Amino acid sequence: MAKKVLVVDDEKLIVKGIRYSLEQDGMAVEVAYDGRQALDMAQANTYDVILLDVMLPELNGFEVCQ
Repeated sequence: MAKKVLVVDDEKLIVKGIRYSLEQDGMAVEVAYDGRQALDMAQANTYDVILLDVMLPELNGFEVCQ
């Protein structure tokens, strides 16, 4: 079974590159573009890894972690 990863960043080009690399390694990747969306997704789903940017709109990465 593939590892499930949530990538959180407001820079779409960065997300695209990270997503591509992780998918090449066989991981299932979901993305969020702001802190609120990331928090909602993290509460509703289970992820093996969350890659979380610190500077995000809505909620910053530290607030999402808390």
